Amino acid sequence: MNALSAIKQYQQVSASSAVMGASPHRLVQMLMEGALERIAIARESMARNEIALKGQNIGVAINIVGGLQASLNKEAGGAIAENLDNLYDYMVNRLLVANSQNDASILDEVFGLMVEIKMGWDSMPDAYKH
Repeated sequence: MNALSAIKQYQQVSASSAVMGASPHRLVQMLMEGALERIAIARESMARNEIALKGQNIGVAINIVGGLQASLNKEAGGAIAENLDNLYDYMVNRLLVANSQNDASILDEVFGLMVEIKMGWDSMPDAYKH
């Protein structure tokens, strides 16, 4: 086993351990972090004209946003959950356009939106983190 393979295997085990012990609040944070990471990688790939890697990372970001959207509890969340649902729809559509048009500014837009959502999520009072 080469060093790179060993590092990747360690990272996978580490990530699995983090997920298994995480609270639902932390899991959502991890998803948001993952989306931000994938959008950043896609942007770097776009700048280097690495089309396949760009598309792969945008695809993963879309899947993560879809997962965040699916986790919304619209009954308990009311208008906030409905607004997030609409925002997630918008973000997925913008990511699709960014991929098809190779437009880094759209990736920046979606990245900024996710940062804003994450900042709100991160500042949530402890009483709601269950």
